[in-house]
Amino acid sequence: MFLDVLEKYDWNKIKQDIYSKTEKDVLLALNKPKRDLEDFKTLVSPAAFPYLEQMAKLSNKLTQKRFGKIIQLFIPLYLSNYCVNECVYCGFNCHNDIERIILDEEQILNEVEAIKSYGFEHILLVTGEAPSIAGMEYFERVIKLIKPYFALISMEVQPLEASEYIKLKKLGLNTVYIYQETYNKESYKKFHGKTKKSDFAYRLHTPDRLGKAEMHRIGIANLLGLEDWRTDAFFTALHLKYLEKKYWKSKCSISFPRLRPHKGSFKPEFSISDAELVQLITAYRIFDEEVELSISVRESRKFRDNVVKLGITSMSAGSKTKPGAYALNYNALEQFEVFDDRTPSEVVDMIKSKGYEPVWKDWGYYMQL
Repeated sequence: MFLDVLEKYDWNKIKQDIYSKTEKDVLLALNKPKRDLEDFKTLVSPAAFPYLEQMAKLSNKLTQKRFGKIIQLFIPLYLSNYCVNECVYCGFNCHNDIERIILDEEQILNEVEAIKSYGFEHILLVTGEAPSIAGMEYFERVIKLIKPYFALISMEVQPLEASEYIKLKKLGLNTVYIYQETYNKESYKKFHGKTKKSDFAYRLHTPDRLGKAEMHRIGIANLLGLEDWRTDAFFTALHLKYLEKKYWKSKCSISFPRLRPHKGSFKPEFSISDAELVQLITAYRIFDEEVELSISVRESRKFRDNVVKLGITSMSAGSKTKPGAYALNYNALEQFEVFDDRTPSEVVDMIKSKGYEPVWKDWGYYMQL
C-alpha cells in the first residue's frame, strides 16, 4: 500500500531538497530524455522558475506528441451537498448552517436534460460525504439512471471499498477522482476535525482500492493552499509513479484544485501564484508524458485560456458547484465560487481559437471511433 512508500520519506527533508536545487540542476533536468522524481523536485523548485518559458515550450511539445491538439470537456453534476465532514476549507462543512439538498431521480433527469443540451458526453458526479444519505445504494441508482445519456461517467464522492468500485464499474463508472488534500500527515489532521475523513491512511489507500478494482482512470491531486505546494506536489508525483507501476491497467490523471472563496472563514496559509501554477502544470508534463492533466473553473478565464497550450488535456466548462443548478435553479449551498463562469459554447469557441479541438467524449475512445 502507498502508505508504506510514503513513510520512507521525510517531509522536511524533501522540502529542503527542493529549495536547494540550483540552475545547474534545472538545465540537467530540462535536457534529459526522461526525468525521474529527483528531476521533478528540480522542476518545481524556485531555481526552475526563471526557466518557465522553456518549460512551457517543452510541455507543449510533449503534450502534442502524446495527446495531439485535443481538449476533453466535462461538466460536474452535484447530486447532494449533505456532508458529515468538518473540512475547514470547504463550503460543504457540516457546521455551515445552509440549505442541504439531495436530488431525486426526477430532479436528476431534469439536470441531465439541461446538461445534454450543451453537448456534454462526459459527466462528473459529485456529492458531499454523507454515506447515510448519499451512499452506495444511491450511487448505483444514479449511474443506472444516467448511463443511457452519457459516454463517460466519472465520480468524486466519499472513499469506497474495492468491491463497491467493482460494482459501480460494471454499471458504467469510468473514472474516480479522490484527492488526498495534503500528503503532510500532521497538517492533514488540523484540517479535517474528528470525522471519518480525518483517517489519513484510509483516504490515502483509496487509489489502491481503485487500482485493485481496475478502474479505467484514477484521478489524484493535492489541494493547493493547504501546504507548501512544491513539497505536496512531490508527494503527489510519488503517488502517481506508484500507481502507474503497480496498477498499470488504469490510467492516471492529475488535477490542480486551487482554493477558492466559500462559505466559512478559512484563509489559506500558503499561496501559489498564476505563474507558479503554470510551473507546476508544465513540471508534471515534462516529468510524465502519459499523465492526463485537468483544469477546472476554479481558475480565471485568462488563466484557462493561456494554459490550453501548456499541457492540459481536459477542462470543465459551464460548471455549477451546487445541486440543482442547471435546470432547477435551486438556491442551495455551493461548494466554492466558480471563477470562470463562461457557457460551454464560449469555452468551446475559446479552445478552437487556440487551434485546438474540443472533444465531448474521452479522447481515447474518440480516437478509436
